Amino acid sequence: QVQLVESGGGLVQPGESLRLSCAASGSDFSRYSAGWYRQAQGRQRELVAIMIVGGDTKYGNFSKGRFAISRDNDQKTVVLQMNSLEPEDTAVYYCNAKGSVLYFNRHEDYWGQGTQVTVSA
Repeated sequence: QVQLVESGGGLVQPGESLRLSCAASGSDFSRYSAGWYRQAQGRQRELVAIMIVGGDTKYGNFSKGRFAISRDNDQKTVVLQMNSLEPEDTAVYYCNAKGSVLYFNRHEDYWGQGTQVTVSA
């Protein structure tokens, strides 16, 4: 299994930036796709950004041009840099790791406990 712990959330004003970090533990982290989802109050959880095995990335439409994901497989970390934050970005942000059947016997899906991001004036 993979264990995920997020950090870096907080309260910021519109236009400011935050850098979220996810620390992973477990075996074969480099074989997992890893990234971030978010869930605002009263809304469904949505994709923020993921980085798959091999380095390709996928962003939610709201993330493009403002957010950037990176990962360090040696350090087992996944970082989400968020710039130009807006009140609509307020949500709990969850680190996520997905195991593909390309490398594992079954689909695997792991989540951190989340870190709160609040964007408000």
